[in-house]
Amino acid sequence: MQIMKSLIIGSFPNKVSSYSPPIPDSSSSLISTGSFRVSLRASKLNHSQSNLLRYNNGAFNESFLLSRKRNTRHVANAVSEQPMEPDSASPQNSLPNALNAFYKFSRPHTVIGTALSIVSVSLLAIQRLSDFSPLFFMGVLEAIVAAFFMNIYIVGLNQLSDIEIDKVNKPYLPLASGEYSVKTGVIIVSSFAVMSFWLGWIVGSWPLFWALFISFLLGTAYSVNVPMLRWKRFALVAAMCILAVRAVIVQIAFYLHIQTFVYGRVAVFPKPVIFATGFMSFFSVVIALFKDIPDIVGDKIFGIQSFTVRLGQKRVFWICILLLEVAYGVAILVGASSPFLWSRYITILGHAILGLILWGRAKSTDLESKSAITSFYMFIWQVKL
Repeated sequence: MQIMKSLIIGSFPNKVSSYSPPIPDSSSSLISTGSFRVSLRASKLNHSQSNLLRYNNGAFNESFLLSRKRNTRHVANAVSEQPMEPDSASPQNSLPNALNAFYKFSRPHTVIGTALSIVSVSLLAIQRLSDFSPLFFMGVLEAIVAAFFMNIYIVGLNQLSDIEIDKVNKPYLPLASGEYSVKTGVIIVSSFAVMSFWLGWIVGSWPLFWALFISFLLGTAYSVNVPMLRWKRFALVAAMCILAVRAVIVQIAFYLHIQTFVYGRVAVFPKPVIFATGFMSFFSVVIALFKDIPDIVGDKIFGIQSFTVRLGQKRVFWICILLLEVAYGVAILVGASSPFLWSRYITILGHAILGLILWGRAKSTDLESKSAITSFYMFIWQVKL
């Protein structure tokens, strides 16, 4: 029996064997020792589970923190890579935004077209080299600035009258997009009309003043929505308004401004002035017709009976092209009759090349694309210039 006790006790590990509780007999010793062993193993298991749980919790917390740091870093990087929205209210952005809005509001292609037309027709009054004097340049500058002011009034009033239509046809314009309020538009339009008349009056040139006044009347009648007016609703009347301003007033009135007011000469109309007026008449009709081609959707909705609405985009487009080609053909014939050889070659070759470029560009224009039609419209303004 003693030998069995020794064997049983010796079978335990040293740590257990070092603990020697009193053993009254063999059965109680086995039971108590076994209970102790189970208890010890349970204690070790609980301790291991506790350590494992603590380790896992620590690992989880560390992983969670690393994940949060990584996510935060990714978010910060992503935010830093995104283009920052400019603060429109900041001082460094307010001036560029205001200039950009006014640029769109002024319809710059019309401003540039008017200015270059004034310069070209003013040059027709030059008779000798000494006519290029400070007086000439001052007279041209006065005409351009006064016409610029009136141009802002005309295009601005048209936008004020067409806010709802422009939300469909030209949503990028300041009034249609909400960049300008109606009050802001009214202030701009009124101010530029007053400045135009003020400048025309203090200059003292009657041809200049009457050019501004007639442009004011026709521009107002074309756009303002009151009974008997808003002539843009009627295709033929609208075209005649644009023709009168672009072809007749700009060519004749500003020529007379230089001829009679600046140089103090008798009002005569040489052949170049007559030719320029006739040539610009073709372009003015084309502009009057073509400008409505991209706007057919809004014009239909709001009852604007333009030629495009009545005849269709494709038909009006090719009418415009044929009118321009006729204008180039007439220019070639006039050039061929010039007594100067160099003038003959330049006029014939120049207009022939422009006619070919125009035809090629027209054939490649997608009439189903509004952006393509608008781009071609701007191309016509460039050819006109």
